[in-house]
Amino acid sequence: MEMTMKILVINGPNLNLLGSREPSVYGTMTLDEINAALIEYLDKNGAGARFFQSNHEGAIIDAIHEARVWASGIIINPGALAHSSFALHDALKAVEIPAVEVHISNINAREEWRSRSVIAPATIGQVSGFGWFGYILAAKGLLHYVKERAHVKGHAR
Repeated sequence: MEMTMKILVINGPNLNLLGSREPSVYGTMTLDEINAALIEYLDKNGAGARFFQSNHEGAIIDAIHEARVWASGIIINPGALAHSSFALHDALKAVEIPAVEVHISNINAREEWRSRSVIAPATIGQVSGFGWFGYILAAKGLLHYVKERAHVKGHAR
């Protein structure tokens, strides 16, 4: 299958510690293992990915800005920045690339402050609570959305 879609996968603060960080909450898969599973899924579905992880908000914003010239979509696990970073919200809105927010844990079943994402209004959807598999669900939804949008645009001509 020809690879036409390119997805930026962003992981925010502390996600580099997956596999050892609170395994009862975040599971035992490492970020590299999650990325490998995503590569396999995307490859089977005609898409590719670039992966970016940072513990620094500004670096994540720079990655989002750079994506506007090459990415068809973004999968972002902003970590705790989801609850406080209006700058990430604004960056996602500014680039006008469809994005899906992912959280490994169910943010609505945890501390009250985690239940509100300021990023969510800048995304096409949110996946929360399915562990590492949430990244696959996000990819599936994002690919469907991008393909449907291209299909609709194709008929509008």
